Amino acid sequence: MNYRSVVAFTLFVAAWCAQPLTAQNLQPDPFLWLEEIDGARALSWVNTQNARTVADLEKYPGFKDIAAKNFEIYNSKERIAMPAIHGAYIYNFWQDEHHERGIWRRTSVSEYVKPSPDWEVVLDIDSLSKADNEKWVFHGATFLPPLGERCIVSLSRGGGDADIKRELDCRTKQFVKDGFTLPEAKGSTSWKDENTLYVMTDFGAGSLTQSGYPRIAKVWKRGAPLDQARTVYEGQTSDVSVSAFTVPTPERQYDFVYRGKTFYTREIYALEHGALVRLEIPEDAEFQGILKNQMFVELKSDWSPVGVGRTYPQGALLSIDYDKFLSGGRNFQVVVEPGERSSIVSVSTTKNLLLVDRQTNVISELYQYRLSNGTWTGEKVGAPDFGTIAIETADDNSDQYFFTYTSFLSPTSLYRVPNGGRVEQVKYLPAYFDAGKYEVEQFEATSKDGTRIPYFLVHQKNLALNGSHPTLLYAYGGFEVSMQPYYSAVIGTAWLERGGVYAYANLRGGGEFGPRWHTSAIKENRQKVNDDMIAVSEDLIARRITSPAHLGIQGGSNGGLLVGSVYTQRPELYGAVVCQVPLLDMKRYNKLLAGASWMGEYGDPDKEEEWAYIRKYSPYQNVDATKRYPKILLMTSTRDDRVHPGHARKMAAKLESLTIPFYYYENTEGGHSAGVTNKQRAFESALVFSYLFMQLNK
Repeated sequence: MNYRSVVAFTLFVAAWCAQPLTAQNLQPDPFLWLEEIDGARALSWVNTQNARTVADLEKYPGFKDIAAKNFEIYNSKERIAMPAIHGAYIYNFWQDEHHERGIWRRTSVSEYVKPSPDWEVVLDIDSLSKADNEKWVFHGATFLPPLGERCIVSLSRGGGDADIKRELDCRTKQFVKDGFTLPEAKGSTSWKDENTLYVMTDFGAGSLTQSGYPRIAKVWKRGAPLDQARTVYEGQTSDVSVSAFTVPTPERQYDFVYRGKTFYTREIYALEHGALVRLEIPEDAEFQGILKNQMFVELKSDWSPVGVGRTYPQGALLSIDYDKFLSGGRNFQVVVEPGERSSIVSVSTTKNLLLVDRQTNVISELYQYRLSNGTWTGEKVGAPDFGTIAIETADDNSDQYFFTYTSFLSPTSLYRVPNGGRVEQVKYLPAYFDAGKYEVEQFEATSKDGTRIPYFLVHQKNLALNGSHPTLLYAYGGFEVSMQPYYSAVIGTAWLERGGVYAYANLRGGGEFGPRWHTSAIKENRQKVNDDMIAVSEDLIARRITSPAHLGIQGGSNGGLLVGSVYTQRPELYGAVVCQVPLLDMKRYNKLLAGASWMGEYGDPDKEEEWAYIRKYSPYQNVDATKRYPKILLMTSTRDDRVHPGHARKMAAKLESLTIPFYYYENTEGGHSAGVTNKQRAFESALVFSYLFMQLNK
């Protein structure tokens, strides 16, 4: 169990955009109409920009070859069919040239480990889309434990976060007649028992938070109308979200309510004998589940519980007997205590094992722990070194689990650990490019305040340090997300083999070195993330790996904000900027879709004292008509209901009004991702690499 066309405007607008930002000259936004997602005027503008961008980028001589190769990679039969264990089956979602929207299929464990398993199709999304006359995107399923005989399937129209939910009988592979069904909304479900669901959805006026997520959790009995579901917990409109869920274990089932007060603070309540009991743990701590009646808590700050006489350190994973905790006990066992340059990536459980994926200096290590006489004892799992490990699936009914290993030059491999025993490789990707030609180095840049910022560099061996190499720097820097090495056949074939150098930075705001690495660069300290990106960029130039004319940067979502910010602050450093599904208008981000949920990361722009620091880096407000900018590529999706497409649209329109060069592409599907079909993904990535080569090889 494991607990992402406007015409040119007047000279007045240009002059306004170039003025320093003050309360006195802050004018109404002239591009608000582009926030009308499906507005006729807005979509006409989008279509005009798309046509212009595609026409230009398709002129790159290698465009067709890149697109064709990418499509071949995405459709390759040699891809690993990643497993998900549910009951007696391994499930997998698969897309290829014959199944554009995909098939959801399953097989037995014994069949799965064979080179060519025999799969049984459970749900054909292409056929379902045709029957329903909808462009469905499969969003996964929530299974009834422990055998997984029923599940709630989530289907999205076009790939947005909002989806519909339908009950599926996994034995007959048919939707249940008069079964549990929920209309389109952002929400979730959790099985309480075969005839009861915890349900979080849009129950009508006032039932959502300002962030657009459910604030009410209800328990819904089979056969009853949804409006008769009983309220379990009701949060505040200012909360991020509320949910109720179960933690099933062989010993017993635990029921909980989660109240997300902010993105990083929450309250957890246990449902005990019909009453809500608050778990007295720090609001910024993460509840990591229960195994063998031991409750796990991961700390995000130091904690000194009353009466214990000790301080549990930030970043530690703690364990305590659940019943003793409810009775007032606070003597936790420290299961894992990361060091200064290490952190916990994930925590998973099997029937008897606690699995902890850790990283030190951005290199993974996997440990498994067993409970003996009330104490957790661990051992390092015999996985490959110097790469990235990730738990793919773990079985609640046995001690079997699967994990992947990958690195920049090592094709991803899948390993099985049957019943916590010997590690065995069961699947692996072929080498899509000759890794022997390349090497990986890890460097450190010194940020503005003296902090050492690590980054990886992938390049041809014996690279001539003459500053001429087209270099792509990718980073994210936010939400405690760790950027770990990974194998990308597309980057290998479309970028490295065509002479590109790839850099991958571990900026503050991420989770590479624990909670402190993240919290040191949020809210009023957000500029530190931009400083880190600038420092890595300058380091690449100082090492003569590249030069500003040949240096491109790329980021998506929060990473789109990052590259948008450094684009406006230090445009002379870059020859290309790929800004994908970005946040850019930080004055209005909290009013657009899920934006309000991220005020714990960025701050509240409606508070004068917080807008004072946000506006200094907000890309949309800091475009300067007097500066010379590289030709940026802005990309988004009409169906992105997480980060509003208005961010990218309005930025492009503003650049256009100031006659600043740009490219703009908006996919009509995809949600907060790069397309929903392999054809869309191949096309969009071909646009990106063609743009990069056109900009950086001048």
